[in-house]
Amino acid sequence: MDAAARFSEFLARNRLRLTQERRTILDEMLQIHGHFDADSLLVHFRRKGRTVSRATLYRTLARLVEAGLVHKIEMAEGQAQYEVIFGRHHHDHMICLECGRIVEFESRDIERLQEEICHRKGFRMTGHMHQIRGRCAPCAAGDGKRATAAPKRRASPNRAPAPARRRGR
Repeated sequence: MDAAARFSEFLARNRLRLTQERRTILDEMLQIHGHFDADSLLVHFRRKGRTVSRATLYRTLARLVEAGLVHKIEMAEGQAQYEVIFGRHHHDHMICLECGRIVEFESRDIERLQEEICHRKGFRMTGHMHQIRGRCAPCAAGDGKRATAAPKRRASPNRAPAPARRRGR
């Protein structure tokens, strides 16, 4: 099942429709490889001349998270980054609280340990989000070379550049 069909089914179960605006948001997000915030996505739509309201974008992001197509990453001070997880393998995150860089990582040891703990406690895990917060190497070194982690787009000759990350929050 593709992402649009899965989202459409999710919406139907919740007595909602897959409107053109929601479909536009989904289609654009599926082209982003990496992390993005809602405001930069809104700027991206406006640059492309697409009309997407801020309220609909935020509501659609929440629905996409509920549907399991997008992951919301809580940042410092109530800010959030998102990433498309549909069709991607599981991974966890290290988040720099100074520059906002997000580093993805995988650890079989951590996954195994979580499963063992759940088994010992009789807990049936359906999913998890593991986030480590701190300072990335450049920020911790204080060398002034702040890390950047702009989202990358999947290759497509007809696509505009990815939305730029907002900084200075």
